[in-house]
Amino acid sequence: MERAPAGRFTGPVTTNRADRPTPALHRLVLGAAAVTTGLMAGTFYVFSCAVMPALGRSDDRTFIEVMRNINDVMENPVFFAGFFGAPVLTAVAAWQHRRAPGPRRWLLAALAVYTVAFLLTSGVSVPLNNALADAGDPARLADPAAVRDRFEDAWSAWNTVRALLCTAALALLLRAPYAGARRPAQEPAYSASAAGSKARR
Repeated sequence: MERAPAGRFTGPVTTNRADRPTPALHRLVLGAAAVTTGLMAGTFYVFSCAVMPALGRSDDRTFIEVMRNINDVMENPVFFAGFFGAPVLTAVAAWQHRRAPGPRRWLLAALAVYTVAFLLTSGVSVPLNNALADAGDPARLADPAAVRDRFEDAWSAWNTVRALLCTAALALLLRAPYAGARRPAQEPAYSASAAGSKARR
């Protein structure tokens, strides 16, 4: 019966937790968080670079009417799936990586940044939308220009902030999977030189 050479470890080999492959469910949740966050960043981006500049060319009554219609149709399950799904999925991903300090820090940062965008929406954008809706029928407004002035500049500015925050949250989510990756250990120079000298003997 052969025996293992003396001094050689023959027990089970263990690996560091950070080097273990990420479970498929973790990758799926993190990917879904990135997709939903990216969708929200894209939504706010389109408003900043296309929708609001286009509406800016309209007269006051048309601007108010179209913006109210947009706010009405925006309240749908598809939008809410992304708007609420992004923070929920990011929080779940952070919990799944609770024992991986590297990715967890990036995920928590992404959650914090998106939360600011979420609060801006509920605390600034939604009240502005409600005030625009409460102004009444655009065709019967006595001073539509004043209603527009109270809405347009503030809404556009904070929407741009939301777009930047969601984009930053997406970047943090995309960085998270690489935070725990380790570079392969390099052989010390003295070991390589020693092996070379033995080979020449």
